[in-house]
Amino acid sequence: MLLRNAVFRLLPTVLLALAACSESPTKTEASTKIAAATKATAPAQTSSAGSAAPTGQPAATTAPTDTAYVQDVAAYLAGLPVRPHSELAALTEDSAYQAFAKDQSKSWAKYKNAHTSRMTKWAGRELDSVQRSSPTVFYPFSGPDFLNVVTMFPTSQTYVMVGLEPVGSVPARASLEDPKLFPAIKASLWSVLNFSFFRTNDMAIDLKSVELDGTVPLIALFAARTGHRIIAVRPVQITAAGQLAPGATDTTRAGGRVNIPGAEIQLRSPSGRAQTIYYFSVDLSDANLAPHPALLTFVRGLGPLTTYVKSATYLMHKAYFSKIRNLVLARSNYLLQDDSGIAMKYFPANAWQFTHYGTYRRPINLFAKHYQPELTAAYADSLHRPRPLPFGTGYNWRQTDSNLLLARRRTPVSN
Repeated sequence: MLLRNAVFRLLPTVLLALAACSESPTKTEASTKIAAATKATAPAQTSSAGSAAPTGQPAATTAPTDTAYVQDVAAYLAGLPVRPHSELAALTEDSAYQAFAKDQSKSWAKYKNAHTSRMTKWAGRELDSVQRSSPTVFYPFSGPDFLNVVTMFPTSQTYVMVGLEPVGSVPARASLEDPKLFPAIKASLWSVLNFSFFRTNDMAIDLKSVELDGTVPLIALFAARTGHRIIAVRPVQITAAGQLAPGATDTTRAGGRVNIPGAEIQLRSPSGRAQTIYYFSVDLSDANLAPHPALLTFVRGLGPLTTYVKSATYLMHKAYFSKIRNLVLARSNYLLQDDSGIAMKYFPANAWQFTHYGTYRRPINLFAKHYQPELTAAYADSLHRPRPLPFGTGYNWRQTDSNLLLARRRTPVSN
């Protein structure tokens, strides 16, 4: 009990670190790289894993030399069994790994009981028609959070995730042998498993200390923990013209570089469905997107979107994130978000139908200035009462305090 109370007292400090990292639109981007077993080639609209590239964009796909290694790395990072004859099998015999795996098993079982099981059941009921109409899910301000988006939209074909965090690479064995690896992973996952969001700044420090250089290792971990099999990981980039292209194996970003580095991760879902994750590292503020609109051009070419936003530090409430906000409103047929996403005042009144879930009180003290009287009024509407939300999400992470909004466009975007 004392430990739990201490954790709760520390939460505002955790959030302060998160906000300090995420809110700055002028944050210097870290150098990034993605390891690829072979050079990527461009051109087919359908990848070797059977999943289609985003609509209107050329695929950048080539099977790596050893896809089994990538899957073994994901399993190893997740504390799950690797192949018996894997080159990582010997590492799993170490007592430190076995203790790590046991600890992770307990943590994920607790998370599944408190979050995943409830979220899956809720999404299957409340988002059923949305899921069937969501081949492409756009997740701005995502960081490495494949965990939540795939739980909400498990059958989508393509996930396009965007954040400030560097892209990263599949870790080499030397990094996996580092004794500091397991404490770093546990520290990085602590907040998402307990509060459903990442401590972005602390996560970067934790992972950098063991030479895990960005989001790819954590996305791979989440893929393994959600029952996915990784088929391939490749470097990609968005060109200045907004086109998807193969990326260099070393994507170190010099100042003024116009291409946006990213990773393509091809998966098989637990049911065998081919799926693709794209993660891109880019600043979404107007100051960056105005002179370098490649990301905006790329997303416009994806076709109609379902957009998911959570724990986004209220950035799209602000005047200087208008370009990404307007893009989401223009290209999305569905938008699922907590109150840190797009403020209600920006939705054209007659263009959207809203369903509110959970409870809206006020943002936590750190974000108090982003209180929305419009949401308070909506949640008090006796004719359109909010529907139950049986799990916690976002900064008001307790189930009794959490909220979600499902916005449906009345006249769908068709192309």
